[in-house]
Amino acid sequence: MHDTSIKHEGGCLCGAVRYTLHGAPTYSGHCHCRSCQRAIGAGFITWVGVDPKNFHVTEGEITFCATSPGVQRGFCGRCGSSLTFAGDDWSDIGVTAASLDDPGIAKPESNVYLDHKQPWVVLDDSLRKYEKLP
Repeated sequence: MHDTSIKHEGGCLCGAVRYTLHGAPTYSGHCHCRSCQRAIGAGFITWVGVDPKNFHVTEGEITFCATSPGVQRGFCGRCGSSLTFAGDDWSDIGVTAASLDDPGIAKPESNVYLDHKQPWVVLDDSLRKYEKLP
């Protein structure tokens, strides 16, 4: 059982949306898929997983966009900051590590969708590597 007394906070760039995560992240990893690249505007994104019951919006409201079948990406409707990822086949919510007040809690374990990796991205060879999702 995860210790939910641990609390991590985060939010968007403009401060309109704030959230709290209770407990330790369930996973953390870098995603190189084209959808994430386009949604974030970068070569990859670092996600932190959290059990949905441990994720709470404390200020404002997340705006959602269905970016592909069964996938919902959450962002701030005011400043556009990417905040969350949820899929019909996912048990956890992905939260953008950079939107956390302390992004250092992310301890990435893997790189996924390396078949979409940009040639200018340098990988940490100590992390697990997957061409797709494991």
